[in-house]
Amino acid sequence: MADHAILAGKRVLLVVAGGIAAYKSLDLIRRLRERGAAVRAVLTEAGARFVTPLSVQALTEDTVYQDLWSLTDESEMGHIRLSREADLLVVAPATANLLARMAAGMADDLAATVLLATDKPVLVAPAMNVRMWQHAATRANMALLESRGVRRIGPNEGVMACNEYGPGRMAEPMEIVDAIAAIFAEDAHRPLAGRRAIVTSGPTHEPIDPVRYIANRSSGKQGHAIAAALAKLGAAVTLVSGPTRLPDPPGCSVAHIETAREMLAACEAALPADIAVCAAAVADWRVDTESDRKLKKDGGGPPALALTENPDILATLSRPGKRRPALVVGFAAETGDVLAYATAKRTRKGCDWIVANDVSPGTGTFGGSDNTVHLIRADGVESWPTMPKDAVAARLAEAVAGYFAGK
Repeated sequence: MADHAILAGKRVLLVVAGGIAAYKSLDLIRRLRERGAAVRAVLTEAGARFVTPLSVQALTEDTVYQDLWSLTDESEMGHIRLSREADLLVVAPATANLLARMAAGMADDLAATVLLATDKPVLVAPAMNVRMWQHAATRANMALLESRGVRRIGPNEGVMACNEYGPGRMAEPMEIVDAIAAIFAEDAHRPLAGRRAIVTSGPTHEPIDPVRYIANRSSGKQGHAIAAALAKLGAAVTLVSGPTRLPDPPGCSVAHIETAREMLAACEAALPADIAVCAAAVADWRVDTESDRKLKKDGGGPPALALTENPDILATLSRPGKRRPALVVGFAAETGDVLAYATAKRTRKGCDWIVANDVSPGTGTFGGSDNTVHLIRADGVESWPTMPKDAVAARLAEAVAGYFAGK
């Protein structure tokens, strides 16, 4: 069980939606207040059919907010203030209807409005019929919300009020309390707060003609994971991403680009920064002259493509000067003599660290979920075991935090 001392003095805005599980929210309020948290509640119209505003007010010892159009409330406590004066927003129970409205960005009642207006973390505790929870629409809505950074606890499996069995029961109050405490504990570890970071990710596409391009085999999984890991530690992250099939990581500002020249321009626009991590697989070359029409086979053999070098983004960001990030990290994707080539690259590019990995056919690194890397610094090499790319990102982010802790 989480250390609940971290809840003392925290401000929780609890949104109670309409569902039989709303009765558990009363116990949740009591449990949070026992641990020193202040709880303010928003009750939906449907929620008020299951628990009374008087019951919620008695337990929170605060005003219960229900009506978006209440002139008194809006003059004393606007919905923007209501959403942002909390440290955390908790939706319990989170019905299928409210999850759908959150995913769509609707603001048609007070609950949806405060959830749309907040800049604070959000935790949802879904509660609904098992078939509603398993419906493709609900699962898509939940996946979309989680991709935006919304956290989830439950639902649990069991017998429901409708006498069906399966996942759909709201998590128990103490489970939600533990999840809330874990969020506060996680958010307390933000050693990169106040730091700005640039992360490049994915491939670049260098057009040959309107339908063909030169590219590298990169999924962007590692770069996106690094951006998310740095943001989790408190950094303000700008992710400059080439074409990928990945959702934007939560907590990051994202610039979507196609070519190496666009990637460099986006990186320079994001300066000044404290940290730059160049994880993208940038195409080294592009065609000297892009055709504005599709090149055709005419029986005369393949066209001659004159290539020219793309700008060197890592070397440019590593160049000494006032706008150089304090820590520049490059990546070296090699197919042989990994350490030798990567070590030489660190010196040649002028960056501080190089993360080297083997991308030979058969390793599964490109497009895969795991990575085996070596962190090369001026004072030596750390060889890390094979681990999921998210774990590599978390370890690298902690190493970056350690670098600045020593400054």
